[in-house]
Amino acid sequence: MEVILLERIEKLGQMGDTITVKPGFARNYLLPQNKALRATKENQKNFEAQRGELEAANAERRSSAEKSAGTIDGITVILVRQASDSGQLYGSVRPRDIAAILREKDAEVDRTQIRLDMPIKMVGIHTVRVAVHPEVIVEVTVNVARSEEEAELQAQGKSMIGSGAADAVAEAAFADDADESADEELAEDGAEEIAEDGAEDVTEEVTEVSETEDKPSETE
Repeated sequence: MEVILLERIEKLGQMGDTITVKPGFARNYLLPQNKALRATKENQKNFEAQRGELEAANAERRSSAEKSAGTIDGITVILVRQASDSGQLYGSVRPRDIAAILREKDAEVDRTQIRLDMPIKMVGIHTVRVAVHPEVIVEVTVNVARSEEEAELQAQGKSMIGSGAADAVAEAAFADDADESADEELAEDGAEEIAEDGAEDVTEEVTEVSETEDKPSETE
């Protein structure tokens, strides 16, 4: 089926292009979403008459999208999911999941703007493209992990797939505990030093008072 594009469609063409697509794709997506018109002589004539208005409206939407794109371009979001030791998710991460967490970042996006060739089915760091406008596409990083701790380790470049994942988490937890213990020891040592210094000061004051009392006064 031939259609006239009313906006840029990635991998298809630019606004005003007449292209040939599968009938199902046109009827189920392009036409109901007002992204294209059937390529009839009447529609072609109407499009050319309204091209200026359509291009101006598109430019305004693109400008607005470029501003909102700055809030999410390059950001990293974390999605915690259950998965096996091999990293296989029990389920998958789909466009609606990514759109939902981006909306929590005040991004005005919906699932149709998330460019995923296929659902994410493994833990790890995934780069996902987001079309905030047909002509404005940004990238976000989706960190899929079994816990916040694993996500942090993945961000550091450590793999959470296989038997080494549990060891990495345990090692990180041990390191945190060791740091806390070291801080506590430093605090205790500091408290002991303060107590010892205080005791020495008191001893010195008592000694000074004692020596003053034993010393005969000049009037005697």
